[in-house]
Amino acid sequence: MSWKLATFNVNGIRARLPVVVDWITSHKPDVLCLQEIKCQEKDFPAGPFEEAGYWVSVRGQKSFNGVAMLTRQEPEALIREFADDEPDDEARLIAAKVGGVWVVNTYVPQGRDPENPAFRYKLAYFARLKRWLQNHFDPGQPLVWTGDINVAPTPLDVFDPKRLEGSVGFHPFEHHALAEVSAWGLVDCFRKHYPDRKQFTFWDYRLPKSFERNLGWRIDHILATRPLAAVCVDCDVDSDLRGCPNPSDHTPVWAEFDLEKQGALLGQT
Repeated sequence: MSWKLATFNVNGIRARLPVVVDWITSHKPDVLCLQEIKCQEKDFPAGPFEEAGYWVSVRGQKSFNGVAMLTRQEPEALIREFADDEPDDEARLIAAKVGGVWVVNTYVPQGRDPENPAFRYKLAYFARLKRWLQNHFDPGQPLVWTGDINVAPTPLDVFDPKRLEGSVGFHPFEHHALAEVSAWGLVDCFRKHYPDRKQFTFWDYRLPKSFERNLGWRIDHILATRPLAAVCVDCDVDSDLRGCPNPSDHTPVWAEFDLEKQGALLGQT
């Protein structure tokens, strides 16, 4: 059974609603994770997605941040916060169990600048996420961590690694923080299939003609635990949406998994 998951930082769901509705109609993902929806739960435009056959789960916040999940099946379980006795006032996490697979959707803080307190907050967020994964999940079971992770892991993942080295999003401290979370037991699905390909998911509005000149970053990711990564049949980026009218500065990333084979590997029927 082929199971398709996608992630997309929409940079405002109400501004991007027709784009997202058209995309799910064409691509029919089983799960679509959204970040930076920039609205509260009550203001999320759920109607068009429900009409298209999706369950809608939202963790919102007024004007900033916000994450949501659209799922073909009703989630078997849903988590909207870390619940770890630390402040959780920013809407950056939502997780759902769908068809036996846990999907963790995050909008990782951007970090602003390595000298800014927001950068330390970003590094702390990665550490917090790893503790949460360790405390609640098993890397031997099927789980996906996805979303706008706001780190380009390698020189292949930025348009000019020499110039950008040490900047936020491509800083050694961030690389270490991301690697620490991945070491829990996660595989970068895109790099599994395309180890040498230079492919971006984000083109900054602030750079003139960044998309036309391909001045991008790969900061949106799909990572899976090893049992699930083993049955990932493809993972790629749909760059077309970045070139459409009124685009987000990000574009969707998607992956397909053979869940029937994955069940056999885990000894399930």
